[in-house]
Amino acid sequence: MPIPKYALLENERRFLVDASRLPDLSNLPFRRVEDRYVTGARLRLRSMTDSETGARALKFCKKYPGEDPVSGPITNLYLTEAEHQVLAALPARILVKRRYRLPHGGRAFGVDVFEGELAGLMLCEAEAESREAILALAFPPWTTREVTDDPFFAGGNLCAVTSAELAARLAASRA
Repeated sequence: MPIPKYALLENERRFLVDASRLPDLSNLPFRRVEDRYVTGARLRLRSMTDSETGARALKFCKKYPGEDPVSGPITNLYLTEAEHQVLAALPARILVKRRYRLPHGGRAFGVDVFEGELAGLMLCEAEAESREAILALAFPPWTTREVTDDPFFAGGNLCAVTSAELAARLAASRA
């Protein structure tokens, strides 16, 4: 699929995290991320709040469907508070997580610690400038199974998953 006009190519991979091997996060700064996945669309409204400063970044995103789970087109619009409030009125499913940045091998990896129905789920993600670079990237030793190509672990699906469904899926992935 050609990249739509104004879209950028996002090169990203995601892995499950083994909490028992993860460094202690309790004193680290994070961003609280609230994603609103708009019902009936491939649109995400995001609010990111810095734990140290309280500063908020607001954006509206569309990830385009494609055959490659590692590399795909994405567009983002940064919003004002008023614009965010207008779009927040759209029907949506909500996903909340804390995103930490952890160094490993000379670069930072994002660790998402999910809240609510998804409490207990932790994912590690990284992005790179090219498909080749992200595929060559060595992930930290506290990651386990790669879930980049598993639609269950995509945000647009996770926002509708119950804690029982998550527990069953995580148990199956450890088997």
